[in-house]
Amino acid sequence: MADVIRAFSAFHVCRLTGLSLRQLLYWDDTGFFSPYYAAENRRSPFGRVYSFEDLVGLRVIAILRNDRKIPLQKLRKTAEQLSVHHPRPWSGLVLYVLGKEVFFREPRTEQIRQAEYPQYVFEVALDSVTTDMQSKAEALRHRKNEQIGRLERHRNVVHNAWVVAGTRIPAKTIWRYHQEGYDASAIIRDYPLLTPADIVSAISHERRLARKAG
Repeated sequence: MADVIRAFSAFHVCRLTGLSLRQLLYWDDTGFFSPYYAAENRRSPFGRVYSFEDLVGLRVIAILRNDRKIPLQKLRKTAEQLSVHHPRPWSGLVLYVLGKEVFFREPRTEQIRQAEYPQYVFEVALDSVTTDMQSKAEALRHRKNEQIGRLERHRNVVHNAWVVAGTRIPAKTIWRYHQEGYDASAIIRDYPLLTPADIVSAISHERRLARKAG
């Protein structure tokens, strides 16, 4: 910042920000935005000199007013709320825009909230959610010891069919593999969650059903 020009005339501000001289004078007169160096006598030489911080703030306002089409009256209300958190809010706070609503990062809490109303943005920590889902997805690959070699069925799982406990693999599927001549190791290659005990249990179960049906 040592090499940055520190003082600007209204003419320079207009050239650099895209604002008109009429806008600057009107905002100064109405108290919406006054230059940092403002003499009581407006007609005195250098009575209105803008700082570099002013320059940044005015460019932000120009973007909100001209590019984002936010009404001046709304920006006035926003300025009133933001000034509670920073004396030069347009250049001293991190701002966000959604539609025509301005949000800012509250210095005290570091949370993002709406400028006009104390409504905070709920931040979803995607990294932690991703890690949590990876952990839970990985847990699906591991079955409890008491589930090994057991079958179960639930009303909403595979149409209430008998499945290997802790999986959605129907016992009937294993039985069909068995009938096609697949041994336990071949079945496990297609269904890594299974164990030899699961396959024995499923085949035994389906064989009993077949005998009853016969």
